[in-house]
Amino acid sequence: MSAVTPSSISVKQARGVERLVTGQATSDGAGVKLTRVLTSNLQHRLDPFLMLDHFGSDKPDDYIAGFPDHPHRGFETVTFMLDGRMRHRDSAGNEGLLGPGGVQWMTAGRGVIHSEIPEQQEGVMAGFQLWLNLPGSAKMREPWYRDFTADQIPRFEHAGVKVCVIAGASHGVTGAVQRDTTEPLYLGLEFAPGARFEQPLAADHNGFVYVYDGELRVGNDAGALTVPKNRMAILANTPGSDGVVISAGAAAARALLIAGRPLRQPIVQYGPFVMNTKEQIYQAVEDFRNGKLA
Repeated sequence: MSAVTPSSISVKQARGVERLVTGQATSDGAGVKLTRVLTSNLQHRLDPFLMLDHFGSDKPDDYIAGFPDHPHRGFETVTFMLDGRMRHRDSAGNEGLLGPGGVQWMTAGRGVIHSEIPEQQEGVMAGFQLWLNLPGSAKMREPWYRDFTADQIPRFEHAGVKVCVIAGASHGVTGAVQRDTTEPLYLGLEFAPGARFEQPLAADHNGFVYVYDGELRVGNDAGALTVPKNRMAILANTPGSDGVVISAGAAAARALLIAGRPLRQPIVQYGPFVMNTKEQIYQAVEDFRNGKLA
């Protein structure tokens, strides 16, 4: 999709930073090394988001085995690729190749088994996977899948900031995916030195900024907090606030801005299954063992 012209935005009462979070180094799949930025202990605070993983390495042994067949039920996965190529296949018959700047959005719903395997033997493999919860009424819906190449995602540039609108809307530009219940906003942001970005956010939506390159300041000029590389800033739910202000210093920087409407429902997770009750989890495990997922 070609670049579009954004509308002007002004945030009057910006949110501050509640706290900074350092991700946990771990591995997943068949030994893929990654940093788990949003961990399970933050699921209620950052509802409707369940997990954010940041993977990135130029060492093939860190990523080459990928993520072989594994199940999911009860939520959505959003994979945003920065570098490298990953092949998706699933039990619902979907297949796609995710390349640099592309996004894969999968709704597991009642259940799907899928794999994500690198299609490269060397070079950098880097990106993110976000887990977005589904409301109880939609946890058993039919699975859904969509690949977006980099040029299919709406993008614009404003005041020195390049914006990739994966979900939601920004400055009048509607993103690639919309969700009525959780209303997710997912922006990829690239700042030139000294650039400033303002984004409206509903005061009751939970949100965070994850800086993965350089450093940024989040908040109004007087009370802004510096967020260094590889740190997540949880945005305070300030009554009366209408958005967030993010600005770069003397160097360029890159970040994700993610926010959404909380579901305020019970969260019961067992590995790749996220439901509302233990009984639903038991059923998910039994269905997987009996081959009843999609």
